[in-house]
Amino acid sequence: MISHISATYVYPVVGPPIKNGVLSIDSIGTIKGVYTPEEAKEKQLNDIQYHDGLLVPGFVNTHCHIELSNLKGQISKHTGLPDFVKAVIKLRTSDEYELNLAILKADIEMYENGIVAVGDICNQLISKALKVNTPVYYHTFLEIMGFNPDLAKEAMKRAKQFKDDLSPLPVSIVPHAPYSVSPELFRELNAYAEYQDGPVTIHNQETADENAFFEQKTGGFLALFKFLGQDISFFEPSGKTSLQTYLPLLSPDLKTLLVHNTYTSAADVAYATSIHPNLYWCLCPNANLYIENMLPDVNMMRAAGLRITLGTDSLASNDSLSILSEMNLLQERFDVPTEELLKWATFNGAEFLEIDRRFGSFELGKQPGINLVEFTEKSGKVILGDMVKRLF
Repeated sequence: MISHISATYVYPVVGPPIKNGVLSIDSIGTIKGVYTPEEAKEKQLNDIQYHDGLLVPGFVNTHCHIELSNLKGQISKHTGLPDFVKAVIKLRTSDEYELNLAILKADIEMYENGIVAVGDICNQLISKALKVNTPVYYHTFLEIMGFNPDLAKEAMKRAKQFKDDLSPLPVSIVPHAPYSVSPELFRELNAYAEYQDGPVTIHNQETADENAFFEQKTGGFLALFKFLGQDISFFEPSGKTSLQTYLPLLSPDLKTLLVHNTYTSAADVAYATSIHPNLYWCLCPNANLYIENMLPDVNMMRAAGLRITLGTDSLASNDSLSILSEMNLLQERFDVPTEELLKWATFNGAEFLEIDRRFGSFELGKQPGINLVEFTEKSGKVILGDMVKRLF
């Protein structure tokens, strides 16, 4: 059975918004047609259900830590990243009931907020049962850590076993962050790259301390390593920023998502794009404000033509898991047009996760999810509201 829905504006994402556009869909939300009102009239489409708002594809959350969902509201804001990491380590629990309940609630929250697919950071097996059964699509990024070069092979061996344990989920083994992965471990990851399933991701320049660590071996990470009881006397700073130090160690053949980019400069962007053709850049602005009280140079990134995606990070560093909330903040602070934000929130994320045959845009044959979003118009501009209703 084919039904037809319309709204004030329909955003296919792969084309311009259509005022009073019409979507034809089957009973499970497969796109059967995308029409202008004139085309719908010509085709004599009947019983069109009209909505006041924006019809947009389901959102793609390219960076989440669902395992940290039980830490909502437990960590103070504006601690800076090194102290935030310490707090996460101290507060993580082994209570499986508490964790499972928090993970389930987080998944439901994302579903209700119109999120259809998630790139989720994983350090444990506990989220597997949910991911196998939820209607939300998950690509699991299994983080690997180890700054001690002598332990690189053992860390990689454990990660491979962990990945097997997560089967049949789509899983990639990925580096956690530049300050937690040794050059030797990066080399182990590159050696494994030919067997890698799907894209990879890494936390990038989330704090000024990260650049200070690689440039001069100063900053808050020295205290973090001391807290962890790790001797890093072997480490010598490169004299370069974090990104310019580690990026040559990543395979340029793999789609790679750089997450946060809060302290990424124009020089970093120029360097990165000159040596790595497959980069995507994830913004998690609410988490950046929560932890560092700082936002990335979004307009510099826009001017550079980067492929930008959006993420929520975790409930340890965010008040909600809502891609719409991330878009609201970016539109408020940087005046990003709605059409551009929606591409970041849908198509770019689906393309990065390699699920764009199904998700990311209103195109024939796709099942991208359909969201209805409130909006206002000011001076001819469409401004996103803060309410979303999932229709499919």
